[in-house]
Amino acid sequence: MLGLQKENTDRVKATYGLIESLRPKQWTKNLLIFAGLIFSSTLFVPENLFKAVYGFLIFSIVSGVTYIINDLRDIEEDKRHPKKKLRPLASGRLPKEVATVWAFALLLGSLSMAYFMDMQFFLITILYFILMVFYSLYLKKIVILDVLVIALGFVLRAVAGAVIIGVSISPWLVLCTLLLALFLALCKRRHELVLLENTATLHRKVLKDYSINYLDQLISIVTTGTIVVYALYTMNSGKPKMMVLTMPLVIYGIFRYLYLVHQKKQGGSPEELLVTDKPLLITILLWGVATIACFYFI
Repeated sequence: MLGLQKENTDRVKATYGLIESLRPKQWTKNLLIFAGLIFSSTLFVPENLFKAVYGFLIFSIVSGVTYIINDLRDIEEDKRHPKKKLRPLASGRLPKEVATVWAFALLLGSLSMAYFMDMQFFLITILYFILMVFYSLYLKKIVILDVLVIALGFVLRAVAGAVIIGVSISPWLVLCTLLLALFLALCKRRHELVLLENTATLHRKVLKDYSINYLDQLISIVTTGTIVVYALYTMNSGKPKMMVLTMPLVIYGIFRYLYLVHQKKQGGSPEELLVTDKPLLITILLWGVATIACFYFI
């Protein structure tokens, strides 16, 4: 009886560990799938909305699988991290064998769904998966290239969202996504250096090639580029002219994020910071409402 109870308990722990390893909190990154839907003025077209939701679910599963692969690869390094050592695989709550089998099953299922949805979307999904796997195995160890690959992952999300509903891919969408993703990735690297200090390279080897001063310079460049490109987008892209009124929200949002990174020593988990910091969350919501109003009601 005791053996059966222990087996059931272990199974429950493994199930919760698997769900946690898929990192549902980070699925907010996949909301970029809806960018093409919103900026193509087809948000209220039922068919396109359904396709975008479908794409969001597929990318959430695929990205979850890449997180499992990454955690399998980094078990020993995560054990030395003050927060990541609590992850299911690093803490032992989720057996490696169980994680491997479920990762394969979920990947096969999600890619099958993508294949039957749209061939171009299917190819982009595969490209995203391959890129993230190579990132986990090799590319995250190469200075500069590590943050560029992360940013390209965001770009592929945005492109996939446009492809799945059959609209043209805006170069403005690609540029804005790339620069904003670089901004977040560089801020995350800075936070890791500040948080881990002398043990930073034990957790992430590529951090030995970065310094806080160097990252601050890169962040300054990317911040300027993001604001300039977004300003040009609002004025010269043929979109509603009222979009220029969203500039103050974008500038405040970026400055607020920099404040949290530099003054509050945050930024290690952008997906959490974007929804837990009230001023930042309110800014994002206001920007979303203003953007939808400009495209659909003004």
